[in-house]
Amino acid sequence: MAAPPRSPKTNLKGTTMTDAEYTPEQALADGFFVVQPMTRNQAVQHGLWVEPSQSLSREAGFRVPVALTRAAWEDCVAWSDTDDQKQNTVQDETGRLWDVLIMSRLAIARSRSTRAHVTLHRVPRDGRSQEPQLVCLIADLGLGDKGEPVVTIMLPTED
Repeated sequence: MAAPPRSPKTNLKGTTMTDAEYTPEQALADGFFVVQPMTRNQAVQHGLWVEPSQSLSREAGFRVPVALTRAAWEDCVAWSDTDDQKQNTVQDETGRLWDVLIMSRLAIARSRSTRAHVTLHRVPRDGRSQEPQLVCLIADLGLGDKGEPVVTIMLPTED
């Protein structure tokens, strides 16, 4: 990893720049990664988060918008006919999503915090498993893009 510039206005070549000149593009040219915040809506649009249908979320007891991170979706919800054939077990995404939603809502109801630990059993999508295995998720109650309450369900390794 390259050493940071001596000051925000001096690039690695020692060239002094104004704040306006030291753009994200210049930072990338200097070997730095530029992290720009992403809104919840943008994360959904880019496929980083998946929003279940509002009707299913409401049926599971949620009164606020819910989204799952892509990793949580792939680990606990995603399922196809090919998975049924490979693993010789009959499941579907709607049923797997229902399990995640209802267990998350129950965990939030028991929690005294804005972050609830969710445990449930699901058949891993690994091409061979047939028996459900215990998995842990996090259901985080936070604020959406406009300050409204929202729930994000994620793997414990995500934030």
